[in-house]
Amino acid sequence: SDERQWTWMDEGLNTFLQFLAQAEWQQKWSSGRGKPKGITGYMASTIQRPIMTNSESIHQFGNNAYSKPATALNVLRETVLGRELFDFAFKEYSERWMYKRPEPADFFRTMEDASGVDLDWFWRGWFYTTNNVDLAMKSLRLYQIDTKDPDIEKPIKKEKREEEEAKDLIDLRNKPLPKLVDENRDLLDFYNKFDPLDVTQSDRREYNDFLKSLEPEELKLLSLRRKFYVIEIENIGGLVSPVILDITYANGKKGTMRIPAEIWKRNTRTVKKLVIAKKEITQIEIDPMLETADTDRNNNYWPPRPIESRFQLQKRKKGKNPMQKAKEEENRSKEQQNEKKKKSSEKDSS
Repeated sequence: SDERQWTWMDEGLNTFLQFLAQAEWQQKWSSGRGKPKGITGYMASTIQRPIMTNSESIHQFGNNAYSKPATALNVLRETVLGRELFDFAFKEYSERWMYKRPEPADFFRTMEDASGVDLDWFWRGWFYTTNNVDLAMKSLRLYQIDTKDPDIEKPIKKEKREEEEAKDLIDLRNKPLPKLVDENRDLLDFYNKFDPLDVTQSDRREYNDFLKSLEPEELKLLSLRRKFYVIEIENIGGLVSPVILDITYANGKKGTMRIPAEIWKRNTRTVKKLVIAKKEITQIEIDPMLETADTDRNNNYWPPRPIESRFQLQKRKKGKNPMQKAKEEENRSKEQQNEKKKKSSEKDSS
């Protein structure tokens, strides 16, 4: 390869292969380059240059030509293609271009040809831009099927109304005020006792008529007791990436959902994913196994977590104003003069 033009094709590929060799050499080998979590600081910085930059214009040689290409290939191997398919394609590239002088396009084309996977989005993001992976949990919405059954739906609405009224500031402050209808019962009418959320026989008849109008498949769908969650994810960093979600349910069970990068095909800024669950979702984490080089993990959680940090207690040194400093300097000068006079007198007396 042309190392002067495309340094990463030599140093980056060698760093990647060294990373693989070290993994087979010793358990927990301390490898400084290749792991996604090790490149996040550089990828989030403003001093980046695209990997596809002439070596004479690179800002940080080590990160640009060694670490980032090696990390990109690890992400491609572990998360995008999988080890088996990546290794097959990489071996094919090695055999096709043995003793030749490949250029970046030859590498990109061979990896796609051998794997049978369109990787344009991957090369574009990792090699031609300075975007970074920063996926964030934007929102989580819960939808449930409205059964239309008044004996189910109206009590739910009434309970919600009572919860809201119980914490309404104005209602709470008005509660002890004397009411006119308590003093004069003749002021009461039909609407003082009417509650639209009370179940009536008319409501039940309408519901039964509604059920009779449904087809068997529609009845089955109506009785489906599931929770429909819509997870909205924001792509803050701009680099398209697979989405890996670790989902925890109310019963303590966990599940991992792996969504291909093609989910960003229509909108590269925000996407929504529907999750149908039997149990309530209590926690969601993006990239739980640190495999996509996400540069900001503080926004990877639902519900959000506090941003942890540490600070040191320091004792403040008491400063002196200019007058005090000048006085000290004056005293120091006098002491030096007195010391000289003392030494001079001792010398004369001897």
